[in-house]
Amino acid sequence: MKLKLNAWLVAGGLTIFTGGVTDLFAQAYPSKPLRMILPFPPGGPTDLLGRTLGAKMAENIGHAVVIDNRPGAGGNLGVELAAKSPPDGYTMVLSSPLIAIAPSLYARLNYDPVKDLAPISLAAAVQNVMIVHPSVPAKTLKEFIAMAKANPGKFNFGSGGSGTTSHLAPELLKSLAKINMVHVPFKGTGVGMIGLMSGQVDTLFIAAPIAAPQVNAGKVRALAVLAEKRTAALPNVPTTKEAGVDDYVVPLWYGLLASAGTQRDYIMKLNGEIAKALAAKDVIDKFASAGIDPMPSSPEQFSSFIRTETVRYAKVIKDAGIKPE
Repeated sequence: MKLKLNAWLVAGGLTIFTGGVTDLFAQAYPSKPLRMILPFPPGGPTDLLGRTLGAKMAENIGHAVVIDNRPGAGGNLGVELAAKSPPDGYTMVLSSPLIAIAPSLYARLNYDPVKDLAPISLAAAVQNVMIVHPSVPAKTLKEFIAMAKANPGKFNFGSGGSGTTSHLAPELLKSLAKINMVHVPFKGTGVGMIGLMSGQVDTLFIAAPIAAPQVNAGKVRALAVLAEKRTAALPNVPTTKEAGVDDYVVPLWYGLLASAGTQRDYIMKLNGEIAKALAAKDVIDKFASAGIDPMPSSPEQFSSFIRTETVRYAKVIKDAGIKPE
């Protein structure tokens, strides 16, 4: 009995000692600068979100968060770099819905969004808005749908390129409302906005903060925000549900991921730091002025969200007849 008791004490001591070592390792991380890959060019919501979040995280953890813009291949280059980085917890990528869209849009990817990446946390969302050229008679989303139904193929819509949310959002509306519109892709939503204002296209689905100045100046008309709640960027514009279309929510969301195999303790440490940064008043205020809504989550919630979005976008791409590139 004495032997068994001693053995139990030794085992318990080892457990306590081992736990202490684990805690020490967890406390030591991070011990050097972190890298946050932004898979899109400088400027725009991705850059503002990533740099603001990175600066606040660096302030809290005492180590720099180096922002690394790696555009290319529609954002896939930057995501691939993160997927193939060492799973040591020092590299993250700030992805848009790209990771949910890419599997259905591209015939071949150099990474697997599910197997090669470990979700850390959702970060934020920017609400999209449907805007039209002033020459379009419709003053509401319902009126636009009625006109489109009465004139199949008459209206066209611009986008920032095939497979972007600015392309898939109107494709989803086509499916939900049973209307037909013609797609006119541009090289980026900024060029698409110029195309809309010049009358080359009738409508555009774009991030509300980008659209707001032109809406407020009367150069374009906003019909509905593709969200569950109104956006501070355009507070007088109704949501799609308020405008009469249910289940039509298409946010431009962002989340952070690391390479698969990254230690769970590191993932949770990063998750906590992201949530802490997003809760900071100066970050909340800066995001609010830019029309960005903080949206922290657990790794599991983000993983589930990605799966749901992947299924949803796969259906949109299939229904629209968009062929993988």
